[in-house]
Amino acid sequence: MKQQWLPLATFLALASTTVSAGENLFGTLKGAETLPEGASELYQKVIYRSDKGQGVYRATDYITEYEYGATNKLSVTSGIKLMTLETSGLIIDGYLPSVKSFDFKPKGIEASLKYMFLSPALDDIGLAGSLSFDYDWIDTHSGQDKDTFSIETDLLLQQFALEGELVWATNIGTEFTFADRAEIANLPQDFEWPTDPEMEIEIKIGTGLSYRFMPNWFVSFEGFYETEFETEVGQERWSFFAGPSLHFGDKDWW
Repeated sequence: MKQQWLPLATFLALASTTVSAGENLFGTLKGAETLPEGASELYQKVIYRSDKGQGVYRATDYITEYEYGATNKLSVTSGIKLMTLETSGLIIDGYLPSVKSFDFKPKGIEASLKYMFLSPALDDIGLAGSLSFDYDWIDTHSGQDKDTFSIETDLLLQQFALEGELVWATNIGTEFTFADRAEIANLPQDFEWPTDPEMEIEIKIGTGLSYRFMPNWFVSFEGFYETEFETEVGQERWSFFAGPSLHFGDKDWW
């Protein structure tokens, strides 16, 4: 069981058209809107993670994504992921096996499709579905070699109120993951570091509200719940995350 705030995150998007459809008002939640046909956006996400209660743990994720509006209802996204990591004074059974430190190391690639069934601007409620594919070769937490293949499906809901000043969004998703850890030499005696391939299923649900308090500016609050089931142990963990975000959107970037 784990409860914590959202990690500190910064997002920047540059658009090739002067439209606001597809703007991400939240830090983690996704809206139901897609980009107009022919429009494109480039996203740079920076996520900082720290603190395990002892020792030193500092990690930063850098995710660069390109999204393209294939049609008015279908958006296609691809991306590359890098990370930095510094750990010391932390040996956690099955989780952090040894000290690790590196800068700007490529860790994975991703691709996704998003289809909008109902438009939040034209219909009573917006509804979209997304299908994502991820391949990582570095473990996000420990920095050790680990091949991870994931397929994620999400149902995305979005609704406008108060003539667009208030935005509600909810995401419901399931992720299926195949993970294969590499062996590590000279581990502590009796340390658990399974190298047999594992299958994981993750279920998550999140919701949030975003309010435009002045032109171009939104303040949001969101929370989401995750639970993960793993091959050998059943329910491996559950987590609850919550936190605010501040959004600024101009006609060419946000």
